[in-house]
Amino acid sequence: MNKIYLIAQREFLTRVQKKTFLLTTILLPLLIFGFYALMIYFQVKTGNNTKIAIVDKANIFNGKFQQDDEIEYKLVGNALTTPQLNELVELKKFDGYLVIPQSFNPNGKDTLQLSSGKSLGIMTREKIQGKFEKILEQQRLLSLNVSQSELDSIQNGNKIKFANISGQEDTATKVGISYGVGFASAMLIYMLLFIYGSMVMRGVMEEKTSRIAEVIVSSVKPFQLMMGKITGIGAVGILQFIIWIVLVIGLQMILLPILFPELMHHASQVAIQPVGVQAAKQIQDHGGIGAILDGFKQVNIPMIIGCFVFYFLGGYLLYSSMFAAVGSAVNEDPQDAQSLMLPIMMPIIFAIVIMTKAVNEPTSALAVFGSIFPLTSPIVMMARIAYGVPDTVPYWQLGLSAILLIAGFLGTTWIAGKIYRTGILMYGKKITWKEMIKWVVRKN
Repeated sequence: MNKIYLIAQREFLTRVQKKTFLLTTILLPLLIFGFYALMIYFQVKTGNNTKIAIVDKANIFNGKFQQDDEIEYKLVGNALTTPQLNELVELKKFDGYLVIPQSFNPNGKDTLQLSSGKSLGIMTREKIQGKFEKILEQQRLLSLNVSQSELDSIQNGNKIKFANISGQEDTATKVGISYGVGFASAMLIYMLLFIYGSMVMRGVMEEKTSRIAEVIVSSVKPFQLMMGKITGIGAVGILQFIIWIVLVIGLQMILLPILFPELMHHASQVAIQPVGVQAAKQIQDHGGIGAILDGFKQVNIPMIIGCFVFYFLGGYLLYSSMFAAVGSAVNEDPQDAQSLMLPIMMPIIFAIVIMTKAVNEPTSALAVFGSIFPLTSPIVMMARIAYGVPDTVPYWQLGLSAILLIAGFLGTTWIAGKIYRTGILMYGKKITWKEMIKWVVRKN
């Protein structure tokens, strides 16, 4: 045990004392903060809203039009011709125009055409389509002698409120926060597994090709060398991750209000966009930053942080042992490592596929299986835990997942140790998975 500690200490100190560690540890949060600030700045300050000109010859809007936040509609004169409208678009006065002919019938099946100077994005198209469908629906109801007060009463009618069996409200904002936190946590573990697992593999390959391993194994067992390397690099990853979190949160909470005080009320909308359109829409529709803060209060953040640390460590130990085994079996040729890495990468990629379903349907059979199976549980379980324990993830599923992950780590470590013991001292031969399996089943 003392030898494993010494090797882990050496791996930790040699990496932490490098300038590259300091640069990546400090520069990455600064880059993230910079991109975050730029997103907010360009979202709010550029004024790059889509502008649509409307020629309402049928007087559908009665000279009035309710504006949206991101799309600006303007009723222009009915006397404008198509060439004049095209010229306005070419001069960048408008992004497009919509002509409603005098013969247009809201109750009919007439098709309106929106002409634009550039291709409009799918979200912009959906907003414009939804806007006009809602307006035309109102016009149809009014044409059926439904008064405006009755129409308002219909639109502000009964709604469904979601809650669990204990009576606690399950708001759309909470669901959106859970979606975002689960997606971000799972993706972060996915990236860390690749980064630090590959780091373990490269470290083993460097020691093997430089023949340092031959000197080290004369005083320690190969298994001790492998475990020391995995533990040391894992400690580097945890330290770097903690520093990143502290710096990113600190910069966001301290510098962002100082640099952009007038933009902070827009920060919530910008921050949630990368986690998915569905989550963004749910949060934007239910109260902005105040609703977001209330949503975070309903999410068990300490539980999520604790599970994140456990599943990161469990997933790292499980996969890094396999990465170390691959690193010990290859020589100088990087292509050999890539071919041997495929069976290791496939479960991680498969976990991402399951995770994309788990964030939308956290109680589905596929999501439950992915969160329990040890090769996919570090990623998939984080996507489910954000929705709540034990509401979405029962305690027995969480406990079974943790036990199987520990058992999976012990199993992969035993297999990787047998491969490592033979492969670390083998040179000049191209190794295949078939031969590595023989090393595993061979008796000592």
